[in-house]
Amino acid sequence: MTTTHTTDTGLPIDIRFARSATEEQLHRTAAALREKGYAVEIVDTAAEARAVVTRLLPTDKSIFTVSSETLRVSGLDDDINASERFDAVRPKLMRLREEGRFDEMRTLGAAPDVVIGSVHAVTEDGRLLTASGSGSQLGPYSFSAGRAIWVVGSQKIVPDLDEAMRRIQTYAYPREDARAREAYGTPALLSKILIVNNEMFPDRITVVLVREPIGF
Repeated sequence: MTTTHTTDTGLPIDIRFARSATEEQLHRTAAALREKGYAVEIVDTAAEARAVVTRLLPTDKSIFTVSSETLRVSGLDDDINASERFDAVRPKLMRLREEGRFDEMRTLGAAPDVVIGSVHAVTEDGRLLTASGSGSQLGPYSFSAGRAIWVVGSQKIVPDLDEAMRRIQTYAYPREDARAREAYGTPALLSKILIVNNEMFPDRITVVLVREPIGF
């Protein structure tokens, strides 16, 4: 049975990385993450993840949603950015972009109170990897945001770092490239990869693991 499909531009996609993790893998990963200082919640569906994140988000602090298929599909992007409930950073960034105020965009998005998004792979021993074209989310993810919340479909769980890199290169990137070409008419860039091995500030990062696949 083949495990590889191709995008319209000919990039191979390893569809093994679209499969949900087993319960054993899920709980082993959650335990490893907790040992490394993360707060972890496990839910069944994207709808449940949406409810958890909505409960966790403060209404009196700045919230930066990174570009994320997971946030879009779950409805969290609209919940945060299209309502007036939260102090959402992204609508402010879009206004600055329209006005050509790019330096102000960079500084506004650099240190939000809370950053919310996803990652592209998480290893069973508790390492989390995020790929990016611009790198705009990597600073807040790593340190400059006061808190980070990552919603992660269980299909992103992999055994080790080698498989995490392989998942990014042969699944997440080709999927994002196809999306970018359709949405913007330009290819996606795989420029920078953040690997988070540990979190030194307890509970600064919350990982919401979702049993059903969601995102790339």
